Amino acid sequence: MAAPSPTHTPVADLVRRPARASALSEWALLPLRLFLGVTFLYAGIQKLSNPHFFDASSSSSIQAQFAGSVATSPLGSLLHHLQGGAVAFGAIIALSEVAIGLGTLVGLLSRTAALGGVVLSSTLFLTVSFHSTPYFTGADIVFFFAWMPLVIAPGGRLSLDGWIARRAHEEAGEGDPSVVPVTFATVRTVCGAYQDGHCSARTDHACIPGGCPFLEGTLNPAARNSETIETAERVSRRAVMLTATSAGIATGAGVVIAGAAVGAGRVSSSKTTGTTQLTEVTTTTSPHTTTTMAGETTTTVPPGVNLGPASAVAVNSSASFTLSTNGDPGLVIHTTDGKFVAYDATCPHAGCPVGYQPSMDLIVCGCHGSQFQPSTGEVVQGPAQSGLTALTITEANGNLYVQE
Repeated sequence: MAAPSPTHTPVADLVRRPARASALSEWALLPLRLFLGVTFLYAGIQKLSNPHFFDASSSSSIQAQFAGSVATSPLGSLLHHLQGGAVAFGAIIALSEVAIGLGTLVGLLSRTAALGGVVLSSTLFLTVSFHSTPYFTGADIVFFFAWMPLVIAPGGRLSLDGWIARRAHEEAGEGDPSVVPVTFATVRTVCGAYQDGHCSARTDHACIPGGCPFLEGTLNPAARNSETIETAERVSRRAVMLTATSAGIATGAGVVIAGAAVGAGRVSSSKTTGTTQLTEVTTTTSPHTTTTMAGETTTTVPPGVNLGPASAVAVNSSASFTLSTNGDPGLVIHTTDGKFVAYDATCPHAGCPVGYQPSMDLIVCGCHGSQFQPSTGEVVQGPAQSGLTALTITEANGNLYVQE
């Protein structure tokens, strides 16, 4: 059988992944790694430091977000049975974001952190932003695919993983394991096995990157003796010890960061007033008049749900309630001009609950940042394409009545 032409390259070798190709992407993926690390760390700290995130009376709480997801998520039936654990799930999400962000930022257990990012982003996509329209306006699906390159090629540049690998090799008397990319033309030039257009170490084979003994570091796999295996095991054990020590230190740092965020949230909570939770009292279908026995006092009760005293909602503040018709969160705002307005507090973009921000005088979606005008419910800033559903609210007899 004739030997293949030295210039012939099989199709399989053209599409095969280059040896140690992941190392070539280390610098290219560094900006993405830093962005994802900072973003997830910030997201976790923001949740833990937000005094309203675990406050069931707030329209921006994890409980309200959970309720909104039940109505819009394809996993709604499952989430319905898990609503009682909303606080626990919120804490898990926040702490996971801190751990994933910190691990990615410092480059410790980078692939594990990236896998955590993939799982968390896909979970949030299925529960929070599944119905985002257009689909690319939902951040979670973008984060899902942004994590993928770091799962495939986590890289070791400016990372603890890279430092650990180098330190373990140095202590074992081995050289620096970092890959230095060179052109294959250079390999053929310096490789002693390259003769007359083919690889003499691989008889009658073309000189190609895939399976090249020069790149693999030995002409014969059988030449790897017990001493080499022992060295590799020693390097591996040392790397495990250094990784475990670094993980312990990082865990301690994460606990300190999480604790500081929670403490800051409590201090902030003591200085601010949370959203009032109104209680539904009475539902009437039509106006009716009540007269005292002496005929001295006449009270007209408007139709709708009696939410409670109007005095409970100060000017430039809000109150939340639950719509009896569909279970959605509702929002009452006492505007700066003294009027009361009410809305279904479900964001039309992806079903997240919205909340009133007095300092901004805006209704804001905590998931994707949509903003709405308090007086009309109209969109001020997307990605929401439509405004909030307005509800008719009436003040009578010192109480607030809303028609759903």
